[in-house]
Amino acid sequence: MCGIVGFSSKDTSAVGPLLNGLHRLEYRGYDSAGVALEGAEGIKIYKQTGKVAKLDALLKKALPGDEAQKFTIGIAHTRWATHGLPTVANAHPHVSGDGSLALVHNGIIENHAALRAGLEKRGAKFLSQTDTEVLAHLVGAFDKGDLFSATCEALRRVEGTYGVALISEKHPGEMIVARKGSPLVIGVGENETVVASDVSAIVAYTRQVIYLKDGDVARITPDGIEIRSLDFASVSREVQEVDWDIGSIEKGGYEHFMLKEIFEQPDALQNTIRGRLDSRDGTAILSGLNLTPRELAAVRRIVVIGCGTSLHAGMVGKYLFENLADIPASPEQAAEFRYSNPIVGPDDLVIALSQSGETADTLAAVRESIRKGALVASLCNVVGSTIARETGRGVYLHAGPEISVASTKAFTAQVMALCMIALKLGRTRRLSREDGIQLAAEIERIPELIKAVLAQSKTIEQIAEKYAKANDMFFIGRGILYPTALEGALKIKEIAYVHAEGYQAAELKHGPIALLREETPVVALLADVPGKEKTLGNVQECRARRAPVIGIVTEGDAAAAAAVDDTIFIPRTLPSLSPIVTVVALQLFAYHVARLRGCEIDQPRNLAKSVTVE
Repeated sequence: MCGIVGFSSKDTSAVGPLLNGLHRLEYRGYDSAGVALEGAEGIKIYKQTGKVAKLDALLKKALPGDEAQKFTIGIAHTRWATHGLPTVANAHPHVSGDGSLALVHNGIIENHAALRAGLEKRGAKFLSQTDTEVLAHLVGAFDKGDLFSATCEALRRVEGTYGVALISEKHPGEMIVARKGSPLVIGVGENETVVASDVSAIVAYTRQVIYLKDGDVARITPDGIEIRSLDFASVSREVQEVDWDIGSIEKGGYEHFMLKEIFEQPDALQNTIRGRLDSRDGTAILSGLNLTPRELAAVRRIVVIGCGTSLHAGMVGKYLFENLADIPASPEQAAEFRYSNPIVGPDDLVIALSQSGETADTLAAVRESIRKGALVASLCNVVGSTIARETGRGVYLHAGPEISVASTKAFTAQVMALCMIALKLGRTRRLSREDGIQLAAEIERIPELIKAVLAQSKTIEQIAEKYAKANDMFFIGRGILYPTALEGALKIKEIAYVHAEGYQAAELKHGPIALLREETPVVALLADVPGKEKTLGNVQECRARRAPVIGIVTEGDAAAAAAVDDTIFIPRTLPSLSPIVTVVALQLFAYHVARLRGCEIDQPRNLAKSVTVE
């Protein structure tokens, strides 16, 4: 979940690219940050707690004028704390026992305690509480003149996950990087190489990249890149081109990345849909699934796995698969999946949802499903990501980069992709051509419907002003809108720090209603879907306890609007697609509440974007 950057050049200072990369990766962790720079006088290390801006200020003071030009190779890190508090001592880079080697790491070394004990018996002195410092000492202990071999020797003794980059003053001009379960990408530029845990730190310098795979170890020098396995076997990795540029990861005039990404959803969904609908036959064209009609027809059950927002999208998928394709479906929390001894087999289709394609728990669930012989597909937003590669089939979202920690357009793109899969599966079963054509036509309309919701941002902001000081909120919905209620509650929690709960509307009176009072607003999802009338009854129960109710209501539904205190109108659409237009209103509501409360929206406390540790 931390951000790693490395830079190597013959004649360009590494300081600027390293700091720029850290700023790009700060969504992956912002507890502390640090850099290690190699120059003629050895390695210099600078670390700070807090955000990258503090490290930036420290370096400007420490390396004035042309001082920064002396360093053409370096590594950098922005941390999301796992082992140890966010202190300078625990910040990366960490060094070997003699201080000659500096290392940054993303992941968790599960056997760090045993390794530490062994090193301490040999006289090692540790300065931090981290698992990473153990690895720095271990590589240093094995260094007998070949940094590459020393790294491999150390990593063969490691249990857990890692993305690492290291430099040593004993091996000037050389950087070693390696990955297992934690992403690393090498950007190949002219006379320079950039390493990062995400391509967003690379595209300012080059769009030509190499995605390292698990077990890869690379030696980077100003003269080139050599990739081998841990047992020194030569490895060939394809150079790929990133299909978006630096403009995609700029704010573009918006106050926050989250707001930009909310407003990008019409275009993002258009990209998800483009070329994937057959309007004549009322089906979807999803060649990435790599399943024949006979194989699709043989699917007897679908399991959708994910975490957080992706899990909520998977819960929507359950309703889509069962209502459109008559296939039993179950959403599963990926972190629990492999520990529950899941019952899956060759007649089951497991669909893994992950924006980054690197979510550790979801990757573990994918591997467990493959071991048990299930068909496994993925919905990912990052081309070349580990989950996409290991499943070998699925649907890329093409939603564009998502920088804000709180996911928005990835959720709507995931739901859209699930809907198209359900459409395709349904057409192999009982979904008629006419119903398929109707659904395909409505899918095509969704980007315009989202624009209509976005046009109400000012109205939603005015409603948010009334409730911005609330410390507790409830979100209720029924059927396909229940997962959307969960997602709305999650957004408020993530970015506004408001205690919020999402409930199936009927469940409110089975306990949680005891918490309702005048200071506890309830957000009721009242789009025109089956169960709406029952939800309106639950609204009356809330208002009888003096709780104010904000209704998300279909345009033209005067009765629903009259039943609530404040109304946000959304366009009418098919029930299967109602979660997409509904959630956009909830995203805007959460954003405006957070902004009015003065919260850090793009980088909320304690959170990081890509969860690459279990």
